[in-house]
Amino acid sequence: MRYWKCCGDNSEWLFPGDRNSTKPTSNNTIKALERMGYKGRMTGDGFRGLASTLLHERGYAHEHIELQLAHSPRNAVSAAYNHALYLQPRAKMMQDWADFLELTQRGVKVIPIRVRLA
Repeated sequence: MRYWKCCGDNSEWLFPGDRNSTKPTSNNTIKALERMGYKGRMTGDGFRGLASTLLHERGYAHEHIELQLAHSPRNAVSAAYNHALYLQPRAKMMQDWADFLELTQRGVKVIPIRVRLA
């Protein structure tokens, strides 16, 4: 699998740190968005909101989307007992998201449609 590199360096990270390319970009900084030309146009939270909205529109389970976004469950009791990661449906969901992004990058008009998930 080939990963797109934002900076063109030889780092193993998709978004290497500014000062040390052997470490990933900090969770608290979104310099990669600036490097890709999104400064003043989009934020990290904006991308997360876009992904959440489109994945919900495509019919993916709310619980799977929230896990992918690393959100904690609102119900502490449920969180204490349910440790499921739902890796297979989340992998399918993220592939769908990647396919969506690729199509939009190519200029294909994509209309979100609900999918039936097994």
